[in-house]
Amino acid sequence: MNRRQFCLGAAALAVAPSVFDIDAIEHGRVLRLAAKALSETPLTVTSIPAPRSPGNPHEYYSEADYWWPDEAHPGGPYIRRDGFSNPAKFTGHRDAVIRLSLIVPALAAAWRLTGERRYADHARAHLDAWFVDPATRMAPHLEYAQAIVGLNKGRGIGIIDTLHLVEVARACQILGPGREVDWFRDYLRWMTTSANGQSERDEKNNHGSCWLLQAAQFARLTGDGALIAWARACFETVILPQQIAEDGRQPLELARTKPYSYSLFNLDVLATLCRTLGDDLWHVVPPGAGSLEQAVSFMAPFIADKKTWPYPPDVEQFDKLPVRQVSLLFGGLALKRQDYLDLWRQLDPDPTEGEVIRNYPIRQPVLWRD
Repeated sequence: MNRRQFCLGAAALAVAPSVFDIDAIEHGRVLRLAAKALSETPLTVTSIPAPRSPGNPHEYYSEADYWWPDEAHPGGPYIRRDGFSNPAKFTGHRDAVIRLSLIVPALAAAWRLTGERRYADHARAHLDAWFVDPATRMAPHLEYAQAIVGLNKGRGIGIIDTLHLVEVARACQILGPGREVDWFRDYLRWMTTSANGQSERDEKNNHGSCWLLQAAQFARLTGDGALIAWARACFETVILPQQIAEDGRQPLELARTKPYSYSLFNLDVLATLCRTLGDDLWHVVPPGAGSLEQAVSFMAPFIADKKTWPYPPDVEQFDKLPVRQVSLLFGGLALKRQDYLDLWRQLDPDPTEGEVIRNYPIRQPVLWRD
């Protein structure tokens, strides 16, 4: 489907979608991924030494992506090269979180489709290792996330690293919440009260979106109704006015060196927020800003035909995108857009490039169908 065909068909397709059975569409894929997940043993941060971390083995540590050694000052503080990922940075703990986010949601989706306890039991083993067992659990904070060598021990924007726990939390709801809920409650308290947490909450671009999605989903898991209500208000009065222009553009993401990737990524996060907080939020139009409905309408033609993208190409991984963006799925369902759903089905659901996977945190639609 090219951009011209997509645009010409959009108006005619803005009707109630035909029968769209996510379980049937996903059945084979989910069972294939779950079969692999059954062979994976738990691996938490305690198993992965972080030589430059100031914390203990239970404390998460990562290093900033776009910061590099300064060739003019060897051994000095790192300097920033926006959009260019330093391959020598420490990512062991983040990779382990992403691994967890690939395993547990796949197992939960397989359990939802089949009712076979082996899937739920193996998911529970991973959850217990990460969030319950005193010997292996991760401490419920991110004080040392996305540190910059020579400048600081961690930053608020490092909280984006646990975006991959959003679908893990959703899986916990599907499986039936267990003892891991205490961990998420403690982490949510840290997110909302710590200096790093409040700093990330107040970021205006995709970092603010990612903080809010985590807060909303973790609040659903822990039953924090007051925070869920606050998150809805924040989406309407803060996130949309700051991030969506009247024509649906995302100016803060377009200003980056990866404008295509960041626009897709942030749109997926915002769409998942609507799926979490209420599909009515798709239609909210703040004064002087655009709606999420307009934002997905702006990006959809460029997902259908990337060659028409009118902005600079991303400095990395531009050729690996798009993938199966959930903004199309959630938007198609909420807005009754069969064209979005058809386009979603054409895209790759399982990319293998690490940097692409990192910006593709919602991968199991069976967990989100209702």
